[in-house]
Amino acid sequence: MIVATEHPYIVRNKELLGGEPVVKGTRTPVRAIVECWKFGASPEEIMENLPHLTLSQIFDALSYYADHREEIEKYIAENTVERDIP
Repeated sequence: MIVATEHPYIVRNKELLGGEPVVKGTRTPVRAIVECWKFGASPEEIMENLPHLTLSQIFDALSYYADHREEIEKYIAENTVERDIP
């Protein structure tokens, strides 16, 4: 079941990533866009790397993050791979 959010381009679907917020019509999680942005990529650069997304979708994902920072940070932490660096 797809559940709309207060952000027009962001939805939750229990069939995709266990209900993690994704860009509507894609399998791209909000956290993926946020991680690119946190590494210094501009929204335009994110669009170059994820060409299936529009600038509106990217900005809405970042807006969703601003409104739900704790939730998205949790998803980022859950999907971070710990590495042993020698």
